[in-house]
Amino acid sequence: MTTIVYKIVPTTLWQDARESGEFKGASIDLTDGFIHLSTAQQAKATAALYFRGQQGLLLVAIDAGKLGDRLVFEASRDGALFPHLYGSLDFEAVLWEKPLSVRPDGTHDFPELAA
Repeated sequence: MTTIVYKIVPTTLWQDARESGEFKGASIDLTDGFIHLSTAQQAKATAALYFRGQQGLLLVAIDAGKLGDRLVFEASRDGALFPHLYGSLDFEAVLWEKPLSVRPDGTHDFPELAA
């Protein structure tokens, strides 16, 4: 069984990364020294806290098993263990990319997420 982790990312940043062949992260990731990811259980809360009302976002599903020991689960918000990727994201680990549409209340519509 594949363990999946998720990244919420602006579409334009993701497209630029695809063109360059490497995703190094968003500005917060670069500042913190790792790429912030979420589990299926964490993704909606992450979107609500950090991306509320933002349009032009993608939800990217990533095969955690393909990230090796660069993926570390570390205590973060409220002590929960969040996946952090140390290093760039290899596109061969990406399972799919889907747009996140914004509802009138500022929350996002999510596809069904696998854990």
